[in-house]
Amino acid sequence: MENEVGRESGSMIFSDEELIEVSGLKKGRDFIEVTCGCTSHRYGDAVGKLRVFSNGDLEITCECTPGCNEDKLTPAAFEKHSGRETARKWKNNVWVIVNGEKVSLSKTALLKYYNQASKNANGTNRSHNGRVCHRDEFVRCSRCNKERRFRLRTKEECRIHHDALADVNWKCSDLPYDRITCDDEEERASRRVYRGCTRSPTCKGCTSCVCFGCEICRFTDCSCQTCIDFTRNAKA
Repeated sequence: MENEVGRESGSMIFSDEELIEVSGLKKGRDFIEVTCGCTSHRYGDAVGKLRVFSNGDLEITCECTPGCNEDKLTPAAFEKHSGRETARKWKNNVWVIVNGEKVSLSKTALLKYYNQASKNANGTNRSHNGRVCHRDEFVRCSRCNKERRFRLRTKEECRIHHDALADVNWKCSDLPYDRITCDDEEERASRRVYRGCTRSPTCKGCTSCVCFGCEICRFTDCSCQTCIDFTRNAKA
């Protein structure tokens, strides 16, 4: 349906009523995008683009200044980047514009799939709120020696990273998404610390975001020892 956004299975649908008068609305195959922001009493409004994905993931591209390159931020990381004084309350502090007014995410329908995923997620690796969580990882290009980010939110994304990590000749142009070449700049160190942990935006690795094997990131058709051991233990 042209007036609904969702996966082909229809498991994620926003009605026209839920999106009415939401500013900056764009519709993709498995996400919607809207204008968002976070207000600091000291620095003012930091504006960005929020994407709500069909699996409940939330991702923000910051547009606080013309030269800002911060993208793929979690709402918590965006809240911190904006300079918000009372951080760790992103559901209330990050807003969208509805009918010309700033409205907290918690007061919109945009979080219902995020909340649903939090309740229904199954797997061995969960964050403090129950969501299956794999932090972003990096693989170094064999040609330019630059590290490239891999987003690990779905089984498909985990497989892409898994295969890249096993390929000693992996190169930037092998990325199936994010058209990146060896000529593109490497992510700044200040950006690489944000790896998608739901507990802390700059987490260096904890039980909430580091997975030691689950059905999302292990594969029965792979012959590597890690996957073989997981499959063997799962059958035991």
